[in-house]
Order: sequence, then C-alpha cells, then structure tokens
Amino acid sequence: MRILIANDDGYLAPGLAALVEACRGLGEIDVIAPEQNASGTSNSLTLNRPLSVFTAANGVRYVNGTPSDCVHVALTGLLGHRPDLVVSGINQGANMGDDTLYSGTVAAAMEGFLFGIPSIAFSQVDKGWVQLEAAGRTARRVVESALPEIGAGRAPWLLNVNIPNRSDADALPWRITRLGRRHASEPVIRQTSPRGEPIYWIGPAGDAREAGEGSDFHATANGQVSITPLQVDLTDHAALGDWGRWSARATGAGQ
Repeated sequence: MRILIANDDGYLAPGLAALVEACRGLGEIDVIAPEQNASGTSNSLTLNRPLSVFTAANGVRYVNGTPSDCVHVALTGLLGHRPDLVVSGINQGANMGDDTLYSGTVAAAMEGFLFGIPSIAFSQVDKGWVQLEAAGRTARRVVESALPEIGAGRAPWLLNVNIPNRSDADALPWRITRLGRRHASEPVIRQTSPRGEPIYWIGPAGDAREAGEGSDFHATANGQVSITPLQVDLTDHAALGDWGRWSARATGAGQ
C-alpha cells in the first residue's frame, strides 16, 4: 500500500504531522506539502512560473506552490510510483458546505481523485489544533476502514471528513452526509496601506444557512464525524431540459 499525504496549511503544520503519524504502519508513505499556508487556494495550479521541490530535515518534501500543485507534481513525475491512496489534512478548521469549493485541503484530495486515485480530505471542525491527537486517531480509523474499498472493483472515490475537536473524537459515531450551505461571507475589512492606498481583506465566512438533518453541519454539531462523498461533476442535470427548451426558443430550433 502506497499513500501520498498532502495538506494546505503548509509542511510545518501540526495537522500534517498528525496525519502522517496516523498513517504510519499502513503502507509506504510519501509526504509532499506546500511551503507556506495555502488555505483557500481551491484547485488552482501554478502555470506562470516553474515550481521547486525542497526536502526538510525530517524528509518531508515541500513545494513552493498550491496544494493541487503538490499532488499534481507528485503524480506526474516526482514520485517513481503511483500511490494507492491520497490523503490530505488534517486541516485547521472545518471544510463543510460551500467551503469545499475554496478549500485547498479538499483540492489536494480532489487532485488525486482526478487522476483516478481514491482520496480522503480530513479537517477539524474548529481552529486551534485542539484535541489533534484524537483527530489523528479518527483519521487512522477512517483510512483503515477505507483500505478494503481500494481495488475492490469500485470506481475511484473522494471523501470529505470533518472531525469535531473532542478528546473522544475517535469514539464518535460516523455519519454519511451531504454538503450544507452557508450564508454569504461577511463584508470585506477595509484598511489603509502605509502609502495611503485602500486595501481589503476578505471577510470571515458566514454562518450556516442550510444545516438540517443529514448535512455535514448538522452531524458535527451533534457530536458526529461527518463523511461526505464528493464528485467533480458540477452539471445541473435537473435543469438540462429547461435550458434545452430555452436554447430552442432563442435559436428558433424545431420551428
């Protein structure tokens, strides 16, 4: 079993070390992570400059790019083999609802999924790395349970796991969930640069808007580990017929 581990908080993040420790003994591990915190970079790839790969004293390799860069470079030339599993995290803070579209943690796992490799993204619900050891034990349970699903004739899969910051996280029930929704982000924070120019910080995420039964927000709020199967297809399949009729009217097709 070969496991590739990445994250978006950077190669020095405690969550990455916890995930590496959680996977220890499960197979051959490669760790390739961003040089700096790359939260919120989504699935972006660096195309306007070359990327460099460095090796830290502990053997972790890090890339001066995004989480997607790390996994992409690993799978297209840096590694001498194809991993059986890609795992990402453990992120500092939740990646639930709309957050998954922005998340570098989810993006790193999704890059593996795009290459046809089963992948899992792990996040703690709250920031601060509180109860990180318990989150690591939870991640190991999830990975161990998922290993039999690899090579069992199933298509590649992508799981998004959010773990409450609790000392008993590894004993909490698991809930298979859907993505909830958030309110719009809070307003930008306006400041002035030392040169007197206006600058803007993106505001904090809004509150949960759709957090009903079955959602990731609901599960974690009720002391459960949320596991959401994700897909890449963004097509609004239910609306294809409506838009097809709109297109026919607009172009005069069928008249």
